[in-house]
Amino acid sequence: MHRLKTAVFGTGFVGRVHLEGIRRVGHVDLCAIGEPDIEKAKKLADEFGAKAEADYHKILDDPAIDAVHVCTPNALHFPIAQDALNAGKHVICEKPLATSVEQARALVALAAEKKLRNCTSHNLRYYPMVQQMRRMREAGDLGDILVVQGTYSQDWLLYDTDWNWRIDSKDNGPSRCMADIGSHWCDMAEHVTGQRITSLCADLQTFHKTRKRPKGPIETFAGKTLTPDDYIEVPIDTEDFGGVIFRMGDRTRGSFTASQVSSGRKNRLSIEIYGTKCGVAWDQERPDELWIGNRNTSNQIIIKDPSLMKPAARSYADLPGGHSEGYDDSFKQVFRRFYASIADPTATPEYPQFIDGLRQLTILESELKSSQSRSWMDVPTLQAATA
Repeated sequence: MHRLKTAVFGTGFVGRVHLEGIRRVGHVDLCAIGEPDIEKAKKLADEFGAKAEADYHKILDDPAIDAVHVCTPNALHFPIAQDALNAGKHVICEKPLATSVEQARALVALAAEKKLRNCTSHNLRYYPMVQQMRRMREAGDLGDILVVQGTYSQDWLLYDTDWNWRIDSKDNGPSRCMADIGSHWCDMAEHVTGQRITSLCADLQTFHKTRKRPKGPIETFAGKTLTPDDYIEVPIDTEDFGGVIFRMGDRTRGSFTASQVSSGRKNRLSIEIYGTKCGVAWDQERPDELWIGNRNTSNQIIIKDPSLMKPAARSYADLPGGHSEGYDDSFKQVFRRFYASIADPTATPEYPQFIDGLRQLTILESELKSSQSRSWMDVPTLQAATA
């Protein structure tokens, strides 16, 4: 297979996850890392055998680069992805795809115009047991979906001394908790059920109206290990928590919460789907387990084992039963499919695309409007790709 060349923009928590995931694809060479902090870029570039550039435009000017990964703060997603597409590069962009529906719509149109592969990194779809749920629904095992519910709960911003760039709306956009993790939950709910959230009522809350920002830089999820002597107290305009009730068409109903202040919950995306035949439930903190609930027979907990999974779900599990696959493996599954589609221009994309990122921003803006107006909102119709 022809070897493809790629670059990563951004060197924070998720940037490093992308760097490590690229190494696992097999036929993709990491050639460059773009990061304004050139010393940080050089340190990672030395580790991964790539060159470092402070100005990402210099990387885009290299005709040898086939694709780029945009792993920067959210406010930079749109301009960098736009520049990359105009430079003829295929693009994987972290979610949220942009900070507004208008920006995301422009990226969808530009990618189509340029005929370039595009991916929004809603990687959490691709845990093996999430795909098992999806295939059970497709096979009719769940029956008609009645109820969808769950949460995405973390605790890394519980204290007013916890800080990260995502707290600042200038870097992150108008929403934090719902954009950062609520979007993952909604994407998974729509992906697994095959249905669309049609209307919703949201209540968002900022518990810490001010936070104490450390004077020195900190990494994502690292705030609780710091004991700085000095802080700068700043006002906060992004939410710590959101609760949403929603409708999926005429019959299906659901609800979920997203929280970054839930004590003890480190990264718990929990989703429960109840149909007329059975229910299923999955928890990201126990990713190899799938609960199956029955009305008239005993409930089950099944453990990930490719040989026992639905045939269409097996390719999302690379290791045999008893060998755990987790968060970093979900990135590998997305990257593998993304680069396979570049290598084969006739292939149908089997990953979330920019239109899926636009879809989640459409839901997000409806949540923001609903919370502000204290009322139900219809979600504008948009057909998301579902591969």
